[in-house]
Amino acid sequence: MKILTQSGQGIQKLYNRNLLTHKKHVYEKVKRIIEDVMHNGDDALIKYTKRFDKAKLTTKNIKVAEAEISGAYQGITNDFISTLKIIINNVSLFYKKQIQKPCRIKDGEGVMLKETINPLDSVGVYVPAGTAPLVSTVYMTVLPAKVAGVKRIVIATPPDKNGHINPYILAVANLLKVNEIYKVGGAQAIAALAFGTKTIPKVDKIIGPGNSYVTEAKRQLFGFVDIDMLAGPSELVVIANRHSNPDFIVADLEGQIEHLGGLAVLITTSKKILKQVRKKVPKGYGIYAKNIDEAVDIANKIAPEHLQILTNNPSQVAKKIRHAGAIFLGPYSPTALGDYVAGPSHVLPTMGTAKFFSGLCTSDFVKKSHIISYSRKALERMQKPIEKIALLEGLQKHYESVNIRFS
Repeated sequence: MKILTQSGQGIQKLYNRNLLTHKKHVYEKVKRIIEDVMHNGDDALIKYTKRFDKAKLTTKNIKVAEAEISGAYQGITNDFISTLKIIINNVSLFYKKQIQKPCRIKDGEGVMLKETINPLDSVGVYVPAGTAPLVSTVYMTVLPAKVAGVKRIVIATPPDKNGHINPYILAVANLLKVNEIYKVGGAQAIAALAFGTKTIPKVDKIIGPGNSYVTEAKRQLFGFVDIDMLAGPSELVVIANRHSNPDFIVADLEGQIEHLGGLAVLITTSKKILKQVRKKVPKGYGIYAKNIDEAVDIANKIAPEHLQILTNNPSQVAKKIRHAGAIFLGPYSPTALGDYVAGPSHVLPTMGTAKFFSGLCTSDFVKKSHIISYSRKALERMQKPIEKIALLEGLQKHYESVNIRFS
């Protein structure tokens, strides 16, 4: 474990970590892929799938067929289905509580203001496929969108070298009634979802984690399509004091380092705890704080994706936290709980963006329209204020569009 001091450069790098550290070649490579997909559609997808995933596809099998989905269930046990139902209930229950109600104002003098809330028409979910199937990403992204009312939800995920998608991903997606599943990954998948191809209709928003190429593609395509956030490697900060269990701390930090490029940080007011943990977590970072307030201040500056508070008074400490994607209180609320089963999505802001981004919410899948209705008398009351502002801004015709109604 590397020990960081509050006056050293190491901690400043931790505070100022960001996604702009990506090398120029990533930007250029992604740009070329996006342009290729935009102009050549499915042909580009087939080419890049062969190059990067070593899988031979045709336009006929880019989309997962019903037979492939049915076949996926052959290796799925009833026990897994039962487990999944428990998780689906937890996640759905949390997001149903988030649903917003539209506001309405009526003043009785001819003014009615209203807000409508409508779900997005379509959402594309990117599900990475590395050494293990990220089954949890499927339900942690699809369920908030479904609860929000999105009708068309599609998944893009890279195939293995035989052109197959992991059966657990297929089964979970099918159980959640995902409309379409496509065998494409990387920046090319993001481009296909953003622009659409002959095989893959475009979507309104793209969500889900990915590697640096996927993240860069989302960044470049924001505006053509909405995105959830620009996510980096997974992060965990643990705040601990002398009452904390060092074995729990070690286990939680080690769990975080399982992620490629994962960040694991211990902030503690106990030199003894720091010494005990330091020996066992060589890839993590340790920071000594004089007191809990100082520990909180450091945590807020880091603004981590996950924050675990393992002190003897976690609720009181949590009241002072302003910047964190998800906060876990006490010794029996490890980050893994949020990763898999608790309810709130594990799609969370990283790289310090918890200062201005939130974890995935139902509000990410809706858009709002404002409705304005004035009577003649109500508009007349606003005639002079409109005139003053319109003329101040040099927009005479704006005022005339109001004034003509009273000529």
